[in-house]
Amino acid sequence: MAHVRGFFVWMLTGLILLAAALTLFLVLFDWNLLKPTINDRVSEALDRPFAIEGDLAVAWRREPETNGWRAWVPWPHIAAEHMVLGNPEWAEGDTFVSLERVELRLAPLPLLRKIVSIPRIDVQAPNADLQRLADGRNNWTFGLGNDESDPSEPASWVLDIGTIGFDQGQIRIDDAISRLQLDLQVDPLGEPIAFSEIIGEQEQSDAAAPQDYVFAWRAEGRYQGQAVQGEGKIGGLLALQDATLPFPLQADVRAGSTRIRLAGTLTDPQNLGALDLNLRLSGTSLGNLYPLTGVTLPDSPPYSTDGRLSAELQAVEGATYRYQDFSGRIGDSDIHGDLTYVAGQPRPKLSGSVVSNQLLFSDLAPLIGADSNAEKEARGSDVRQPADKVLPVEEFRTERWRTMDADVRVRGKRIVHSEQLPITDLDAHVLLDDGLLRLAPLKFGMAGGTLEADIELDGANTPLQGQAKLNARHFKLKQLAPSFAPMQTSLGELNGDADLRGSGNSVAALLGSADGAVRLVINDGTVSRGLMEIAGLNVGNYLMGRLFGDEEVRINCAVADLALEDGLMSTPLFVIDTENALIQIDGTVNFASEELDLDISPDSKGMRIISLRSPLYVQGTFSEPRPGVHAGPLALRGAGMLALGSLTPAAALLALIAPSGEQANQCGEFLQQMRAE
Repeated sequence: MAHVRGFFVWMLTGLILLAAALTLFLVLFDWNLLKPTINDRVSEALDRPFAIEGDLAVAWRREPETNGWRAWVPWPHIAAEHMVLGNPEWAEGDTFVSLERVELRLAPLPLLRKIVSIPRIDVQAPNADLQRLADGRNNWTFGLGNDESDPSEPASWVLDIGTIGFDQGQIRIDDAISRLQLDLQVDPLGEPIAFSEIIGEQEQSDAAAPQDYVFAWRAEGRYQGQAVQGEGKIGGLLALQDATLPFPLQADVRAGSTRIRLAGTLTDPQNLGALDLNLRLSGTSLGNLYPLTGVTLPDSPPYSTDGRLSAELQAVEGATYRYQDFSGRIGDSDIHGDLTYVAGQPRPKLSGSVVSNQLLFSDLAPLIGADSNAEKEARGSDVRQPADKVLPVEEFRTERWRTMDADVRVRGKRIVHSEQLPITDLDAHVLLDDGLLRLAPLKFGMAGGTLEADIELDGANTPLQGQAKLNARHFKLKQLAPSFAPMQTSLGELNGDADLRGSGNSVAALLGSADGAVRLVINDGTVSRGLMEIAGLNVGNYLMGRLFGDEEVRINCAVADLALEDGLMSTPLFVIDTENALIQIDGTVNFASEELDLDISPDSKGMRIISLRSPLYVQGTFSEPRPGVHAGPLALRGAGMLALGSLTPAAALLALIAPSGEQANQCGEFLQQMRAE
C-alpha cells in the first residue's frame, strides 16, 4: 500500500512540476522564435503573404468575463508589431493591410470547434488598400482553409472578430465597378461628441439612443469621373456589433458641383438595416445627381433642398428611400414635396409629388435646353446653342431614361412669366417607363383658359420618337395683355389644336422632322401696332405699321389651318378678317433650317386705309427675320384669291369656335360664308 501511495504522490508531483514547467515555458518562451512558422502557416491559409516583422509577445491571463470552470482557463493576450498582409497576385501593389501594432485576446476553447474567436482587437496606425476589379474580384475577401476543389464547401475554420479599436487609420479605395478612387483618413476625436450636438434634440421614442460621435474622417478622390472631397464624423466601432444601437453618421461631401450634407443614424450597420438622416442637397443642376445616385432627374438651374431621408435597406421589394417633407429652391422658384425611390426590379422607380408655390417660367428652360449658353456652362453642359439658331439643339439624355421608372406629379400653383403674358399655374403628371417618357397630362392655366398637352417621347428608340397633342381653350384676348388698355375692349377668345409627330433627340430635331397639323381660331379681337410693341415683336410691329398705320383695328375673325410635313409648315388656310380688310398669309416656315418665306396679302374693304397698297413678306431666319414690301403693287402669288369662294375651311376649325358669351361669335358666320361660296 505504501508503494501505491508513493506512486500517486510522485505522479501528482510530476504533474505539478510539468504544469509549472509548462507555465514557466509559456512565460519565459521567446515567441519570436515561432514567427517564421506563424508567417508561413498564415500565408498558406490566406493564400497571400503574411509577416510579423516586429516583436511578438504572448501573456496568459484569466478572463474575468467568463464563468464557471472556464474562468480558470487562461487566455493568450497577444501583442505583435509591424504586421503586414499582402495582396493577391492580380492586385496592384504588395500590401493589403499594414499595422504598426496589434493587441488581441484569443478564446482558446472555441479552437476545439475550429472557431478563431477574438473578442477584441486594438490596432495602431492601420493602413489598408482596398481594390476591386471590373470582373468583381476584390482583395478583401478570402477564406480560411477552403477546399479549392469545391469552392461551394464552407471554410473549415471560422473567423469571429468582435470589437475593433484603433487610433488613426488610412484607407485607400480603388473600385472599378463603382468608379471610386478614394483616400480616407480616420482619426479619434479625443472627446466624444454627443449625437444631439450635431443633429439637435430628438423626440423621445422606445428605440435605443444613438451612440456619441467618436471618430472624425476626411476623404478625397474621384467618383464616377467627378472630383470628390468630404469630411464628417462617425460613431465608435462598438456600435457596429449591436443591431439595436443606432450608428451615428455625419458628412459634408462635395462631388463636382454637388454638395451633400447629412446627419443621422444607420441602424444595424453590419446588415445595412435602415437610415434616418437629415439631408441637404445643393448644386448647379439636378441632372448632375445622376452619376452620384443613379436617380434620373432633369437638368435645372442651381438648386438646394433640405429634408428627411429615411431608408429601409432590406425591404422585400428593394431598398426603399423616402425623401420626406423637403423644401428648397430651383433657380428662383420654391419647391416642396415628398419622393420615394425603390431600388426594385426590373428597374428602380421614383414616385411622389413636388409643389411650387411660385414658379418662374424661366426656371423650366433647362428641361428642353432652352437656357442661355452661360447658364448651360454653369450647370456643366458641354453643349452650346449656336448663335444663328433659335430652337434648342441640346440633346435629351435618353440613355438615362431606361435606367429608372417614374410616376411623379409636379404642380406650380402660381407661374411668373410676365405681366403681358400671364401663365397662372401648372399641373403635370410625369410618367417614365422603360425609356418612354410621358407628360400625361401637362396643363397650363393661361389668360383665363387652359393649355392642355399630352406629350410622349420614346427614348427607347434611336433616334427618339416623339408625339404631342395640344389643346388651347378659352384664352381671353384681353387677359393676354392685361396692361394694354385697347386690348381690354376685346371680347373674344383664342382656341387651338395641334397634333405633331417627329423624331430626334432635341427640340430642334423633333420640330425639324415634324409631321402634323396646327389649327387656331381667334374671334372678336383687337390689334394695333402698340400691341406688337408691347409684345416685343419687331416683325409684327413693322407689318402692323404697314398694314394699319398706328390705328387700333378690330379683328372679326382669324383662322389658321397649318400643315407640317418633315419639318416644313405650309399654310393651306391662314386668314384674318378685320373691320377694314381681309388678309391672307401664304408661304412656308421651315423648322429644320429655321427659315421663313411668308407673304401677307391685304385686300381693303374700302378706301379708308391708304396703306394697304402692296403685299408684304417675311423672309430670313428665326434669329434674323427680314420683313419687307413686294416691289410691284399687288404682286402677290395667286392674285385675286381673296374671294371667299376660293377658301375652303377645314371642318376642324368649325369645332374650335366657341362663343365668348358676351356677343355673337363672328368666326362661325365667317367660316360658314366661306363654305357657301
